[in-house]
Amino acid sequence: MEVKSYKHVNYLWDEDKAKSLEGDEVALLLYRSNLLGSDLRITNYGGGNTSCKTVDKDPLTGEEVEVMWIKGSGGDIGTLKKSGLAALYVNRLRNLENVYRGIDHEDEMVELFNHCIFDLNSKAPSIDTPLHGFLPFKHIDHLHPDAAIAIAAAKDGKEITQKLFNGTIGWVDWQKPGFDLGLQLRECLEQNPGIRGIMLGSHGLFTWGDTAYESYVNSLDVIETCASYLSEHYGKDRPVFGGQKIESLDADARRLQAAKLAPVLRGFCSSERHMIGHFTDDEKVLEFINSADLDRLAPLGTSCPDHFLRTKIQPLVLQLDANEDLGDLEEVKAKLSPWFADYRAMYTEYYETCKHPNSPDIRDRNPVIILYPGVGMFAFAKDKQTARVAAEFYINAINVMKGAEAVSEYTSLPRQEAFNIEYWLLEEAKLQRMPKPKALSGKIALVTGSAGGIGKAIAKKFVQEGAVVLLNDLNEERLASAKEEFVELFGKDAVATAKLDVTNEEQIETALAEAALAFGGIDIIVNNAGLSISKTIEDHTQKDWDLLYNVLVKGQFLVTQGATKVLKAQEIGGDIVNIVSKNALVSGPNNAGYGSAKAAQLHLSRLNAAELGSARIRVNVVNPDAVISDSNIWAGGWAEGRAKAYGVSVEELPAYYAKRTLLNEIILPEDIANACFAFVGGGLNKSTGNVLNVDGGVAMAFVR
Repeated sequence: MEVKSYKHVNYLWDEDKAKSLEGDEVALLLYRSNLLGSDLRITNYGGGNTSCKTVDKDPLTGEEVEVMWIKGSGGDIGTLKKSGLAALYVNRLRNLENVYRGIDHEDEMVELFNHCIFDLNSKAPSIDTPLHGFLPFKHIDHLHPDAAIAIAAAKDGKEITQKLFNGTIGWVDWQKPGFDLGLQLRECLEQNPGIRGIMLGSHGLFTWGDTAYESYVNSLDVIETCASYLSEHYGKDRPVFGGQKIESLDADARRLQAAKLAPVLRGFCSSERHMIGHFTDDEKVLEFINSADLDRLAPLGTSCPDHFLRTKIQPLVLQLDANEDLGDLEEVKAKLSPWFADYRAMYTEYYETCKHPNSPDIRDRNPVIILYPGVGMFAFAKDKQTARVAAEFYINAINVMKGAEAVSEYTSLPRQEAFNIEYWLLEEAKLQRMPKPKALSGKIALVTGSAGGIGKAIAKKFVQEGAVVLLNDLNEERLASAKEEFVELFGKDAVATAKLDVTNEEQIETALAEAALAFGGIDIIVNNAGLSISKTIEDHTQKDWDLLYNVLVKGQFLVTQGATKVLKAQEIGGDIVNIVSKNALVSGPNNAGYGSAKAAQLHLSRLNAAELGSARIRVNVVNPDAVISDSNIWAGGWAEGRAKAYGVSVEELPAYYAKRTLLNEIILPEDIANACFAFVGGGLNKSTGNVLNVDGGVAMAFVR
């Protein structure tokens, strides 16, 4: 088989892999889908749809029937597995035409798809199902390639398509996906027999083939033709996007400016619910936001429904100079406030003007995409993945605008059509079926010393409850290992990392900036990083003393100080939880430095709680005792020192600590994590300045 060469898409077909799947058309469908979905130029996360038709035995009659396997509702072709497919009887699906009551009754057809299910383990069929069902081809790709949509969204896209493909690609004008569009695709094919695909106005591309490979190559060929045509026209008749209007800051300056501004933007965007952010200064973004045409094109919004659903009706463009001094955050907020007010008013007017009697209630009025000329693009959404994907889709939209403007004039969806997609009752039903947010959804946590022991357990608990975390540690090897573990458990969007010495102000500032760039800001700070030294008063050195007070007391102070600036910039409150110790309250031998430093941490927590309450920042304390598992605190002679103080061996320490408690329990890192979650999980939002002992019950450590 000849390996094709492409310039604008990736040819990834592996003949040996494909041969191993011969005879299993569904497996070949999945293989083809995953290849196509791996290239964002072809289709973005969750976008597009693929299908194949097979002949199977009807389990009830034993007769051979034609079955269509198609990506189910809410799936992603890049990661598609068989469990994400819907399988339907083709004849039953096509027979639904007999009960179809017309375009005004589109939505009722979706429930009827369930009567066509062949495989009872099917995913729910998507709205695209009839688009594939009414075409006769064995393998079909419905994709959203930037290059094809650029032509589909051009003012004279139909004529360009006809000329570019010499009539071998059909055209169907914009129509909301559904049963009627499926009938229109069939009609287009009947009127243009022999075509190799169909362009959907403002929407995307349909291509097909008799085999998985033929469909794959056909899709790549059509996309390559579109992309090559656009490439030939970039800058030919006019500069791209009208030419450059302003220059970008250099890369380091962009990131610095973005890190300063992100928490402020997040605060505005979180006026209705906590949002997670994403920042990118991709070259494609910079070309667009620095251009002369930005102010003309940005308000038009996007054309493809998949782009629009994730990026909202239009972005907010900041009228800030790239070199704006962001030192005085109150001045910055004063500038931004009317822009956000105007955006919310615009979105409200859009909703009120376009709504139908049965439209769902208006959703969040804040922007999803925010453009900062000279700096980059911010996206804010309910979680990191949604924010990142929204940014990726807007880059797709930029590519579409660039291509359409190069060959014609870009046209977006009319606002009423856009509204009909955004507030479609079927979309609302899909939203309602989504799992309810977890307790920490939309929250960003920084747990110091979180590459192991108590810190890692806390970070893990927070992610399990919906948060995203900035893992950090002094030991970069340990940090890398922890990140790998978290990515494997929770995915790449749940975690970012930063090397952090809590006594180093510059590293603290860098870590907080990384949290701002990765997620938009911070909500929860857990001061957990620590160490311990157990020596008699005679043996204690000034070096020991300084180290303990630097890490435990000064470290807690510096991290809290830095985090407070971010929390106040956001103006949405927050939590600071300090991991202190039973030793802050209980006197014991060989413990002068550690115990007194822990007492200082405890009182510093009270002082911070008293000061920060007016900003809705809660400060609480968890007092552990004897958490031995996976803890650095037991390294460096501490275990030996405590064993000596109590007259037991190191091996006997866990049992010794358990026996002296009221509950006779060994304390684990997970126990401390649960206590931290109790403070930040929403049930204690009106509680600050508290101490929660997690020590198995040590009477001498009772606060009262």
